[in-house]
Amino acid sequence: MTINIDQANQKAIDAFMEARPVVVGVAKAKDVIPGMHDNLLLHAGPPVTWERMAGPVRGAMIGALLFEGRAKSAEEAEALLSSGKVEFAPCHHHDSTGPMAGVMSASMLVYIVENKTNGYKAFSGLNEGRGKVLRMGAYSEEVIARMQWLNDVLGPAVDTALKEMGGLDIRTLLAKALHMGDDGHNRLDAASLLYTNMLAPYIAKTAKDANTASEIIKFLGENALSVLNPVMAGCKTMAQAGHNIEGSTIVTVM
Repeated sequence: MTINIDQANQKAIDAFMEARPVVVGVAKAKDVIPGMHDNLLLHAGPPVTWERMAGPVRGAMIGALLFEGRAKSAEEAEALLSSGKVEFAPCHHHDSTGPMAGVMSASMLVYIVENKTNGYKAFSGLNEGRGKVLRMGAYSEEVIARMQWLNDVLGPAVDTALKEMGGLDIRTLLAKALHMGDDGHNRLDAASLLYTNMLAPYIAKTAKDANTASEIIKFLGENALSVLNPVMAGCKTMAQAGHNIEGSTIVTVM
């Protein structure tokens, strides 16, 4: 049987366009990411061993073990990571995406983004903002403290808010942001402000107190990349919709 590549590619494009990614909640990675467990660290890019990891990825791996409490120092973490006792896997092998180093560990909270068209779910961590951050390979005390705050304070509040509002449509948000000058990835100033604006009333309504609500809304509003991670997971749900279409030459995972 002859396969018409153009028709197959159009079928993939139609699947992309029919996808409706919605941010539905936030949860602990090992509770929602398929195949995730306590001894697994996910990372951006293709499969790689500790010896071949770039510096920022190594740094993020060290930070992840410090965050998890599996090491008390960078030296202790590095010894464990180089011992062969820790498993590494690409985010894409576990329905996930991660910006830059892309490292995710079992206890980290992650966004859950569902394609409402086919039910497929993808996952991405919480965004730390710019500057000295884990995704760039930093693992100082302030970096780990911020990660813990994201996990203990911001993440649960955003999860409650998302559930209260019935989820947040990523495509609708990005469509508005593109008209406001964003590019949808590197420049997400408008999208992050729209994201904060949509979440804010529900955070104010459901947060444990006014100070907590204020702190969370301020962090989201001042972080021009707040929405980057759920956008990446949303894009993955769209790309997955066109995956494995026979005859299609369109790349769906990179």
